[in-house]
This record gives sequence, structure tokens and C-alpha cells, in this order.
Amino acid sequence: MLLTPIDGLAQEFAHKVVDHAEQYVDGKVHTNGLENFWSLLKRGLNGTYLSVEPFHLFRYLDEQVFHYNCRATKESNITDADRFNAAILNIAGKRFTFAKLTGKAGGEAIT
Repeated sequence: MLLTPIDGLAQEFAHKVVDHAEQYVDGKVHTNGLENFWSLLKRGLNGTYLSVEPFHLFRYLDEQVFHYNCRATKESNITDADRFNAAILNIAGKRFTFAKLTGKAGGEAIT
């Protein structure tokens, strides 16, 4: 039996559908959060970075997810200092060299 992505998420999330031909919001069921995230992602990729290589796309995506998850909302008043502390806690004790970033070690590409 093949599992679709919806089947894999069904164990943790309730899947509901909104038919945009009829309405855009059904109680708490809507696509506004996802559309907001994609808008911010596209703006970040097109406006912030000079060039985005497909090889590094997942890193840019991770950065935008961090920014989105650590934004100030009505429910959580996160400050710039809070975001900085969260970033530092996530990178403390990790070493990320330029060679690893570029996929090269000693001038040769890592396969």
C-alpha cells in the first residue's frame, strides 16, 4: 500500500479542505498562514539574496522557516534578542567550515 503525504500526516493532524469556489475560510480552516509563508519566502529569495543555487536551497528554506517560526505575533511577543539567543543556542558547539558549505574538501568536491 502506498502512503500519500496526507496519510502520513493524518496521524498527527486533522486534514480539512476549503473549497475556494464557495468560501475562503471555514472557522479555523484556511490557507492564509501558508500563503503568508510562501509570500515571505519568495520575497526573501528574490530580494535578499543575490543568487540562490539549487544545491543550497534547503538552507535558505531553513533560514526562512526559522524567521517565520520566531516572528512576533499576538500570542508571542518575541524580540530581536530572543531570536538572536535562539539562533546562538542552535549553533553553539557546531563547526561549519567554508569547505563543507561549498562541498569542497582540499580543493575537491565531496561526493
